[in-house]
Amino acid sequence: MQYEQAHEAFIEQHLASRIGERRGRLERGHRHAEEMFLQNVWWPLRGDFNDLHPEYEVLDWRGRSYFADYAFLPGPIKLLFEIKGYAAHVRDMDRLKYCNELNRETFLYGMGYQVISFAYDDVEQRPELCITLLRVVLSRYQIVSVPSDRAILTEKEIIRYIVRKSGTVRLKEISDFFMLDPKTARLMLIRLCEKGWLKAVKREHGVRNIGYELARDVLFYWD
Repeated sequence: MQYEQAHEAFIEQHLASRIGERRGRLERGHRHAEEMFLQNVWWPLRGDFNDLHPEYEVLDWRGRSYFADYAFLPGPIKLLFEIKGYAAHVRDMDRLKYCNELNRETFLYGMGYQVISFAYDDVEQRPELCITLLRVVLSRYQIVSVPSDRAILTEKEIIRYIVRKSGTVRLKEISDFFMLDPKTARLMLIRLCEKGWLKAVKREHGVRNIGYELARDVLFYWD
């Protein structure tokens, strides 16, 4: 199915299941920015709209209704996506609105939602970056078929660990954190280097590896 057909069916399905203000909000709120996110980012990455809900109603800390641009709700996962324009969320936002936005996102986090925000300009002009970041987010929740390749899963977790460390990691650090024997840890790090995910860090004018770090732009190829 082409994007245009899938998008039309997606919106019609949700309109048919809503009444009152929830329906009205979808009719009024699903505009250029929201559709552009689907066309430029979500559809190229996912190829469907399964478990995605447009103009999704939640309550804020005051008990007031708030409509997120999208909610992604597969099973127990609760992700909210917002496409934020510079004018509405920066230039024209006063102090009270700014405080309310932060309070709302903190409250929603406490209620089990993760709020993921994308800049309108990036969705429009740099969708490939948005796709990469969204892929990284969704990969945390990706369900893996059983039986799974434990080595591949461990490799992905090693990459996540190095991203969080924001620098060079040593063999012993990986071995200790993942409870791997040093030989296994070394082989996995070498394999990640061979695959192009990592690069070895050597002493100046030396040949001995002193650690490992992410290869340049590697997250653009995360799946």
